[in-house]
Amino acid sequence: MAFTDKVIMSIGGSLIVPDGGIDTKFLSNLNDFVRDQLAKNKNRQFFLVAGGGATARHYINAGREVVKHELSREDLDWLGIHASRLNAHLVRTIFQDIAHHYLIKHYEIIRKVTEPVVVAAGWKPGWSTDYDAVLLCEDYGVKEVINLSNISKVYDKDPKKFKDAKPIDKISWEDFRKIVGDEWTPGLNAPFDPVASKKAQELGIKVTVLSGHDFENLEKYFNGEKFVGTVIE
Repeated sequence: MAFTDKVIMSIGGSLIVPDGGIDTKFLSNLNDFVRDQLAKNKNRQFFLVAGGGATARHYINAGREVVKHELSREDLDWLGIHASRLNAHLVRTIFQDIAHHYLIKHYEIIRKVTEPVVVAAGWKPGWSTDYDAVLLCEDYGVKEVINLSNISKVYDKDPKKFKDAKPIDKISWEDFRKIVGDEWTPGLNAPFDPVASKKAQELGIKVTVLSGHDFENLEKYFNGEKFVGTVIE
């Protein structure tokens, strides 16, 4: 795969903070990988969009448990957004010597950023940070999102619930959206969220889902070699 100079990467929050706490091994691997890529290509620029992941779901579930009446989707979404911003601040701190000084968290304004690393987080209720990654594609003229997840491929149904779930190497947006549906719910755990999927289809953006635990595989993808993952386009 031949990349443009701008690489937009949506990073699942559960890679950064799984249930067991902050995954410093993942963050170290991400740090090494990005810096190695930048050393190979001085013109390359990484946009890293951090999700809320397990942290967001812990806060959302706590709010639901304590408050007896139904919380609004907007309140629940804001918990997820702030979780993503906390994760993003951690990522920006790791790259503080080469990163843009501020998180991108308001997408009405297209900023001219020149630093090698730009870190972004959640914006508004109604979608996940996957959608924000798609907005960055629209703003900066990029046609691909690399989606780092805690799965190696997309399946035709949830493999945790169905033993006969089958992995998918390549799928159209039309067929993928049949799997994930059209409705966003706060804390939704999907390979790529429904609202983001609709927008990506409209813009003709390709999304490649790859495991965030296998940086050798990610290297292969960057090198145009055979890789393990799912391409959605």
